Amino acid sequence: MARYIGVAGIQFDVLSGQDNTQAMLNRLDMCQRLFPWVELICFSELSVCGLDESLARPIPNESTERLCEWAAEHRKWILPGSVYEKEDSKIYNTAVVISSSGEIAVKYRKIFPWVPVETSAAGGQFCVFDIPGKGRVGLCICYDQWFPEVIRTLAWMGAEVILNPTATTTSDRALERVLAQAHAITNQLYYISVNGVGSGGNGQSIFVDPEGRVLQVSGDREMIMTEVIDLERVDHVREYGTLGLSQVWKNFADCPTRFPVYGEGFRGGEIFKSLGKFRRHDKIE
Repeated sequence: MARYIGVAGIQFDVLSGQDNTQAMLNRLDMCQRLFPWVELICFSELSVCGLDESLARPIPNESTERLCEWAAEHRKWILPGSVYEKEDSKIYNTAVVISSSGEIAVKYRKIFPWVPVETSAAGGQFCVFDIPGKGRVGLCICYDQWFPEVIRTLAWMGAEVILNPTATTTSDRALERVLAQAHAITNQLYYISVNGVGSGGNGQSIFVDPEGRVLQVSGDREMIMTEVIDLERVDHVREYGTLGLSQVWKNFADCPTRFPVYGEGFRGGEIFKSLGKFRRHDKIE
């Protein structure tokens, strides 16, 4: 049975040094008018606070409350990029996921701030969450994507799609598009990377399917990217292999070699509970 999710990536012009909450709400309204079937809406990194640490606040705050109200009214899941979160004497680059009931479902702090440009503190916890009746989603923020261990861990925890808000303004955005495909291929999952424009990035947001096929890439202007993804496709690819060839996760589970980087507990990951035994298929069912 298909597990369809309507997804939107809102690539918009982030104004630096100011609260962009109202601009984001305006675009959410537009998305709702044009694409009412969308269930999960993603923004780029540090959208709300305009990439300005001086606007760091505790979570929840007025901005998250307004976004929660919108989500509850329209019954949508929202990843409003990330914000600078202030807690005690530290500032974190933090993503919150707002559920369709208007609650903060999870909070994720960026593990790899882009040193030396970012001075925020590093988080220490990986983050996945479930959309009931659909599937499991993993979070990473911008520079996290440069560390394959982050994405592999999220997949190990059962993620079937990765949401990756970014604020890349530099020439390596082209390389990040390659990384998006590589992560999708090696982990057999959907990868959705939403970049900003203006002060928020140079665009080129990208959606990739579990076999590494690029579903779409944006340009360098504002746009709302939409896609219907089927998380059942992830199960299919992991069962029959990428392009019907490589059952990567099953082969990993059966491999007798122990990889020191992953530790002895690696084979206890959530993903292995959902996989059957490796077998050569005579037909596709």
